[in-house]
Amino acid sequence: MNGERPRLSSSSLVLPAVILGLALLGAAAIVSGAVERLRRAGDEITVTGSARRPITSDLASWRGTVEVQRAALPEAAAELARHVAVVRRFVTARGFADSLVGMSAINSNTVRQMVNGEFTNQVTGYRMSQTIDVSSRDIAAVTALSAAAGELLAQGIPLSPAPPQYLFTGLAGMRIEMLGDATKDASVRATEIAEKSGAEIGRIKSVRQGVFQITPRNSTEISDYGMNDVSAIEKDITAVVRVTFALEN
Repeated sequence: MNGERPRLSSSSLVLPAVILGLALLGAAAIVSGAVERLRRAGDEITVTGSARRPITSDLASWRGTVEVQRAALPEAAAELARHVAVVRRFVTARGFADSLVGMSAINSNTVRQMVNGEFTNQVTGYRMSQTIDVSSRDIAAVTALSAAAGELLAQGIPLSPAPPQYLFTGLAGMRIEMLGDATKDASVRATEIAEKSGAEIGRIKSVRQGVFQITPRNSTEISDYGMNDVSAIEKDITAVVRVTFALEN
């Protein structure tokens, strides 16, 4: 050993260089192929577009159910009628016209004795119920009615009040316009993607409408079947479409 470094032959340097060159060519081919696939993939591109608008509920409703149970059917019917009359007066006293107050049919069930977890034929009483509902475009009045329902409970009225529901009735008039806005959004997205690959979008080949989402203001919650929130006065409507565009080189 004289301390000299071993010399590499020219043939030993050729093989790594060839391998590196082939690798670079392969990477370039992959990138080029990806662009060509975008240009040639059926000559089309499919993107999702959306449009969102704020809305305010224009119809509110409140519902309360009165339920009684007594040993005899006539007693149950009479007591139910008395309590329902009190609730109805409570509602109309707050400015709601009779035409805005709805009454369901009376629901009646026989209560039977239970022994060892099974019902017998022995009748122990009768359970009767009736639901009162109010619908109005006066959102504030319905909200106030719902908040005041506790007064009836304080009077001993066997009432089961439901939370108020807030609805928006103008969706039909907005539907076409919102779908148009969502389609424009899809066009912008498709243009950005196509330009990066050196292509241009052409005509619309198909449009697939998604479900509408009506959610509380600024909510990010969605559903595959669409949402129609009734808990909030202020809401957002979101329309979604999937649009397929032709590609032009």
